[in-house]
Amino acid sequence: MAIIDLMAALMGVSMGFLAFLVIGGISGVSAWIFYPGPSQGLRPGKILLAFLLGVTAAAGSSFLGQYWGFFQSGQILEWASAIFASCAVACLFTALAK
Repeated sequence: MAIIDLMAALMGVSMGFLAFLVIGGISGVSAWIFYPGPSQGLRPGKILLAFLLGVTAAAGSSFLGQYWGFFQSGQILEWASAIFASCAVACLFTALAK
């Protein structure tokens, strides 16, 4: 039983990380591509930076929300805060970079 509990705990952590990687990455890259304004084309360095900022914002909002007691892991408010934070940070970066 201890092995099953350990595997469930590890899978929950890794799946949460993968989910925030996908949420943050998609919102960061889509903000860079679809944000209005002059663009110099799809430069890989800027897209990678937008991707990393989105992932960091999603993970950071999840961590801070759980730390402050607003929600627990896996609740819909955690997902909503991760999506909002990653979109906001990605749009802010894109607005300043373009």
